[in-house]
Amino acid sequence: MTPVTAPYRYEGQAWRAGLTRVAGLDEVGRGPLAGPVVAAAVIIDPGRRVPRLADSKVLTAERREALFAEITAKAVAIGVGIIDHLTIDRVNILQATRLAMMEALRGLAVAPELVITDWVKLDGLICPQRNLVDGDARCATVAAASIVAKVTRDRIMLEVDKQYPEYGFARHKGYGTADHLAAIDRLGPCPLHRRTFSGVWRQGELFVLEEDD
Repeated sequence: MTPVTAPYRYEGQAWRAGLTRVAGLDEVGRGPLAGPVVAAAVIIDPGRRVPRLADSKVLTAERREALFAEITAKAVAIGVGIIDHLTIDRVNILQATRLAMMEALRGLAVAPELVITDWVKLDGLICPQRNLVDGDARCATVAAASIVAKVTRDRIMLEVDKQYPEYGFARHKGYGTADHLAAIDRLGPCPLHRRTFSGVWRQGELFVLEEDD
């Protein structure tokens, strides 16, 4: 089944109002038990739209890679924010998500005139923002950001798999699948696991995060 493509409805409203630098903003990696949370911000040129964008979760890996390449070639600007597992454990996943999003926005080569997020509201922005429920399915630039964030994080987890192949990160990307939980139960957490997340312990023993971990 072909995924439903996200429209340029909200961007179109902004473009017609004279706001040409509309940044879609989304994150990937709030749920996994290991690895970073990654956010991306994407500004698309109204005259060079990327067609057939959709929520990264409904796309195949091959399709995400193809769209990632097209987004990278056509976008006015792309910013990426990566917040590691230690920070996630220290500040909690919601705050880490916001940190990643702000880092992604700071990474843009041009300042946005409007930011559209997948629901998460950010404090301290100097431009207006619009926070959409299911924004990655309803807004093309947010969908583009979800694709950039997903491809970026998946590539990180493929590298992590080379370091810790016994955990199967190449398959599950750190999410709490049955085989991942079984590996944690058998081996204990590796250095990249989020120690504050339920599931990251063995035989009921919680692995406490050390201050200098």
